Amino acid sequence: MLITRTPLRISVGGGGTDLPSYYREHGGFVISAAIDKYIYVALNRTFTPEIFLKYSEIERCTTVAEIKHPILREALKAHDVDSFVEFVSVADIPAGTGLGSSGTFTVGTLRALYAYKREHITTQALAEEACHIEIDVLGNPVGKQDQYIAAFGGLSVFTFNEDDSVSVEPLRMSGDDLHELEERLLLFFTGFSRSASSILDDQDKKTRENDADMVANLDAIKEMGREIQALLQAGDIDGFGRKMNEHWKKKRARSSGMSNPQIDEWYDLAMRSGAVGGKLVGAGAGGFLLLLADDVAGLRTAMTGAGLEEVRFSFDLDGSTVMTRG
Repeated sequence: MLITRTPLRISVGGGGTDLPSYYREHGGFVISAAIDKYIYVALNRTFTPEIFLKYSEIERCTTVAEIKHPILREALKAHDVDSFVEFVSVADIPAGTGLGSSGTFTVGTLRALYAYKREHITTQALAEEACHIEIDVLGNPVGKQDQYIAAFGGLSVFTFNEDDSVSVEPLRMSGDDLHELEERLLLFFTGFSRSASSILDDQDKKTRENDADMVANLDAIKEMGREIQALLQAGDIDGFGRKMNEHWKKKRARSSGMSNPQIDEWYDLAMRSGAVGGKLVGAGAGGFLLLLADDVAGLRTAMTGAGLEEVRFSFDLDGSTVMTRG
């Protein structure tokens, strides 16, 4: 048996500019951070001629074409895995919570398949193959951020070029500044799980139609991403927090479904209780509130007192890895 471990992520700046409908015309820019919450994928050769899949559901199939899970079906098809295999997936955080689980799942599955076949793949090629399956083969309205940060890990800066190429560089921070950022970022579950598809579909459609307001919003988000890079690399953590607040207001304006009255109430409470800034992670409408605290203890007390569960995290610096190989 072999097991892969692939990190989930928080988006730090520029999110939404990684969709092909935007970056192929305007270029995209995203800063993302991998965190120590993971999706684990286990692959094992069995003694019976079937494909046995266990994720949130259970499937037993005799051919790849019968597989209901679209990502698993296309990944196994691409790698000619047709029988005698057992696949198991478990996650630290459930899907639909804004932490990039679909991209993480795809990357972890492909990493496992390459290890299963004892074949090498570069990190860049792994991320790009995951994007190809989700975007080109399945036609999902998603960007490339999630697949790339899951593969590379760390705090990474991604430039999405008009020709579909992606440039990757680390976010260059001192060890002390990185530790301060990690200590002051708090993550709270809103209790709302959702599919990002409707919001992303709307963004994708409007961008393809060259909707002036949507394109202007994404242009502004991209510029804020570059400003966030400069602030963090200069060690200005408070400045980053204030820019997060601007970023959230601009992101929230993209869609009426981006937030709801309860989330707005929690965000206002956070800003009164020791937060410098924050935002919903992911496409919006639920999932996790990411907040930068000035008063860590006070903010933690206020948000947990309001009934939100905190998920404590550290940054993951490894990306998708093979933990065990039988």
